[in-house]
Amino acid sequence: MQNKGKHITVFEHQTLKLNQVIDGETFDNIKLKALQKYYGEKGVPYFSLIHNGVRFNEYVGVIQVGTTTIEVLPKADAAFAETDDKKTWHTILIDMLFAVGVFDVHAPSSSSLKLKPNSILDLYFELFIKEVEYLLHNGLVKQYRKKEANVSALKGSLQFGKHIQQNITHQERFYVRHTTYDVEHKLHFILYKTICLLKQLKTNTGLHSRIGALLLHFPEMPVIKVTEATFKGLPLNRKTQSYATAISIAKLLLLQYHPDISQGRNSVLALMFDMNVLWEQFVYVSLRKEKSITVTAQASKHFWESDKGRLSKMRPDIWIEKGDESFVLDTKWKNLNGCNPSPDDLRQMYVYHEYYTAKKVALVYPGVEKEAITGKFYSPHDSKKSEKECSIISISVPRKTDRESIVKTWQGSIVAKFTEWMNNK
Repeated sequence: MQNKGKHITVFEHQTLKLNQVIDGETFDNIKLKALQKYYGEKGVPYFSLIHNGVRFNEYVGVIQVGTTTIEVLPKADAAFAETDDKKTWHTILIDMLFAVGVFDVHAPSSSSLKLKPNSILDLYFELFIKEVEYLLHNGLVKQYRKKEANVSALKGSLQFGKHIQQNITHQERFYVRHTTYDVEHKLHFILYKTICLLKQLKTNTGLHSRIGALLLHFPEMPVIKVTEATFKGLPLNRKTQSYATAISIAKLLLLQYHPDISQGRNSVLALMFDMNVLWEQFVYVSLRKEKSITVTAQASKHFWESDKGRLSKMRPDIWIEKGDESFVLDTKWKNLNGCNPSPDDLRQMYVYHEYYTAKKVALVYPGVEKEAITGKFYSPHDSKKSEKECSIISISVPRKTDRESIVKTWQGSIVAKFTEWMNNK
């Protein structure tokens, strides 16, 4: 039986007020104070503080506060604003993350995951466990390391000063530095620390026994302090490449975990994703499915250079090449609500039109499906409309389908929409 725990589900830009009840769970003063403490003086991008509450920003994902999980879901348009569509958006978000490669599983495919996750956090936990189980099954990689010890047989180099200090009354022993070949190295220190963290956290009951089994079978390692620097220069080579996914999840969990030092009951773990970035990546990977075009993300060009040699670049979200024709897309995760795009966005698209010699450029939004709106830029020379055009394209989320997942249907509609747009004269 799964342990559902305490779970609050909200949408991006929604507010949570003190004593508000959502999904049968109260957002009480303990949770509010934990989030306020996590916010600190420097702040976090995931939410902002308001009077007796918090307002979530354009980040989605999950924040675990003590034993309560707060899941923040996307909200693309008004058609999906109903509370009974939380389950739909939960599935869409996870499928989008899979589509862009956030959940890149090394071992058997993600279809073999056993849990139906209550949140993205559960999914990350299971992916990490599955990866470490895979590493244990195939045998942990050994590495050479330097070791100092007081031993009964002379091997390696004698450390004369320490030998005299420690063995003046034990002449049968030798203090030496030697090379050993074993599993005690940095990669395993990180994985072991992450397994211990999972043991502390509220996890799905289905995972609890597997975490216990990992602790039994994984060799005990020294406890290390983990920072960003810990993950720089890790020895990932041909032998240790299979560790990449487990280490990347470990990095995410360890660096985003903020323990409650004072009471130990309201630690915060945040795994959040910027919807602007996720939307850009999702449109990009969807368009890459179309083999008749070449799609490039973040293709930069030099734009300006100072007399001291410092360069400025321009970098559109998506650059499409079809034969000798060029198209530029800029994605925006927001709803225009019938208004024009901002002047800054339109100026940016005009520059992309020039520098990428584009046939067409477009701003891409989620929202209610409608015909692409096309506008023309004015010529700077005679103040008349030029042939340079910029389109506004809205892409709605498909409704439920029995044939395949909503996200796969959505990706197909994205390809069809842009193929039609590029082919229109």
